[in-house]
Amino acid sequence: MSERKIICCRCNRELEPAQTFFRYLGHTFHTDILRCPECGEVYIPEELVKGRMAEVEQELEDK
Repeated sequence: MSERKIICCRCNRELEPAQTFFRYLGHTFHTDILRCPECGEVYIPEELVKGRMAEVEQELEDK
């Protein structure tokens, strides 16, 4: 079974895994997510948004 390829709607290029930095409430963290090698547009899957990113947001807001 092959993985589904995600294509950038701007550049029509396949997204590639890349270390991407995020900043929230003055804190910076990074994770590997799919990003367009040409324009840098990122794809953040729903599982990441509702899972780990939501946990990190809550931890930072509770501080």
